[in-house]
Amino acid sequence: MRAIWKGAVSFGLVNVPVRLYAATENHDVQFRQVHRTDGGRIKYQRVCSIDGELVAYDDIAKGYETQDGDMVILTDEDFADLPTKSSKEIAVEKFVPADQIDPMMLDKCYYLEPDKSAAKPYVLLRDALESERRMALVTVSIRTRMTMAVLRVRDGVIVMQTMLWPDEIRSPDFAALGQDQEATDKELAMAHLLVEQLAGDYHPEEYEDDYALALDALVQAKVEGGEVKDVPKPAEETGEVVDLLAALAKSVEKAKAARGEAPSGAPGASGSEKAAASGTDKGAAKPSAKKRAG
Repeated sequence: MRAIWKGAVSFGLVNVPVRLYAATENHDVQFRQVHRTDGGRIKYQRVCSIDGELVAYDDIAKGYETQDGDMVILTDEDFADLPTKSSKEIAVEKFVPADQIDPMMLDKCYYLEPDKSAAKPYVLLRDALESERRMALVTVSIRTRMTMAVLRVRDGVIVMQTMLWPDEIRSPDFAALGQDQEATDKELAMAHLLVEQLAGDYHPEEYEDDYALALDALVQAKVEGGEVKDVPKPAEETGEVVDLLAALAKSVEKAKAARGEAPSGAPGASGSEKAAASGTDKGAAKPSAKKRAG
């Protein structure tokens, strides 16, 4: 694993240098959108919805859409004035009973590994959390934005789990679950019986993602059966010179059409015009020949 963040846990006068590792990973199969006939990847262009123009990255800004549909454009200077932090400290605010943290508040999970010189204070914090059955409520700045998190212990390792802010939790407002909806004594007794019949302990190894396994087997079968598209590499950009030649050639043809003259290479075109067109084509083809040789 590769550390994604380095800092220190601080509680009281104790400072524990640590490295942060992502504790989970997504095993979902990632698909590409491709052309059905030849397997080429589909590209998307950045087009303005108002004028239809292609927009360069340097001309793209962040915008906030109001409820009225208006757009507020934010600049780099605007973001520079926002309260951001780049501290490398995981500051313990308080130690709270573990059962006070609603699992719904928890978000992304990370492992904390101590520096070799900090193993003893790390173990001290770990053992204190376990023996007291508490979590450490902390503040941490990841990618310049401060967030709340908790430290807890799993398999002898301190785990940091970021938290959602209270206003990010939605309230369940279901009209069908009114006060008048109650189970009868017989229904409740039957439900208790069903719970007892299905009671047991959780063993993670008993469960697997059958969809992912079947999808992997499907892909492997197609590979082994030769159902694989040999997708040629897309042509590389040949630079501004070729683009300029193409633009000049189009401009010449457009000017001729405006004067009522025949396009280059067409019946009635002069020999010098054909030679010029031929020379332009050869000049444009040279970079491609070099590219194939490389």
